[in-house]
Amino acid sequence: MKKEYDFSKMKAVKNPYAKILKKQVTIRLNSNTIDYFKQMAKEVGIPYQVLIDSYLTDCAVTRRKLNMRWR
Repeated sequence: MKKEYDFSKMKAVKNPYAKILKKQVTIRLNSNTIDYFKQMAKEVGIPYQVLIDSYLTDCAVTRRKLNMRWR
């Protein structure tokens, strides 16, 4: 490895992932729902927030609609 690098000749490159960066939001979730995703995340071996994001992303990509009926 060199002690010093010359970055003056380097060309700027746009971040290819900029379009898919995540945005922080605040959301209120039922504690049972959080416990469910935490348990599932533990079984799968990933953080529960990543699991929730993956699930919601899948819903958005597949255009899944919630089938809810009020009594």
